[in-house]
Amino acid sequence: MPKSRIRKKADDYTPPPSKKATNIKLTNRSWVAPVMLAMFLIGLAWIVVFYVTDGKLPIDPLGNWNIVVGFGFIAAGFGVSTQWK
Repeated sequence: MPKSRIRKKADDYTPPPSKKATNIKLTNRSWVAPVMLAMFLIGLAWIVVFYVTDGKLPIDPLGNWNIVVGFGFIAAGFGVSTQWK
């Protein structure tokens, strides 16, 4: 029985370069939690003070827009919370 031909592999093959792990630089974000909580508390306090003083405080000329300002602080707290790692 005749032998089958054996294919020779090319010797010029070079494997692709190995991928090196990249270091992820984590910045110090210790300021995020205190600022986030401060925004939440300022917004909550703004709204509570507005309701307790029957709209006289914190800023009388704003009227019912004081509620929007309070919720704005709370929304800013949520915006800051996206920076937390």
